[in-house]
Amino acid sequence: MTSLATGRRALLERRIRWIVAATIAYNVVEAGVALAAGRIASSSALVGFGLDSVVEVLSAAAVAWQFSAPDPHTRERAAIRTIALSFFGLAAFVTVDAVRTVVAAAEPEHSTVGIVLAVVSLAVMPILSWVERRTGRELGSASAVADSRQTLICTYLSAVLLVGLVLNSALGWWWADPVAAVVIAGFAVREGIEAWKGEACCTPVSRLVGDEPHCTDGCC
Repeated sequence: MTSLATGRRALLERRIRWIVAATIAYNVVEAGVALAAGRIASSSALVGFGLDSVVEVLSAAAVAWQFSAPDPHTRERAAIRTIALSFFGLAAFVTVDAVRTVVAAAEPEHSTVGIVLAVVSLAVMPILSWVERRTGRELGSASAVADSRQTLICTYLSAVLLVGLVLNSALGWWWADPVAAVVIAGFAVREGIEAWKGEACCTPVSRLVGDEPHCTDGCC
């Protein structure tokens, strides 16, 4: 792992704290809006999206907890495991919601609020993910990189939500969203498994367990 000057490391750690704070704040608002709009429109997709936002808050909170310590690396393993579990929780929420929608053949009402929320999330989430991933890789933090992937999955879900809501409103294709959501759930499970093994950014985790670093993703 490349050594960082003390000042540079402190700057990156502060940046991580600001990023996760912004992520938590945005997702709290996003969850509230999505759950309320989903209930009004009887949209399981919007409700599922709101639950996903809650999971994202958990993931970001794990990173915030890690970087609140004097030496964040001492909390690396606990944070990465929490994030891995949040991936699995996200996949479970999305899958159950998608299956329920298909079985019930539920046709949600048009939701302008939901469409606007999906568009805003598509603009905000990629930026948060990119900044956190870039910072986490320079810092050598597995948890920060894993959380950035969690945020990226939320970006994909925003796109899925937008497509589903638009197709339902324009063409009546109520099944489009749950089908796509299942694919995203499968991706979340894969990312969760990699995070649990410490493959999101192998340097810090490999150092903790005593293995030799073997990065293949340019993280180290």
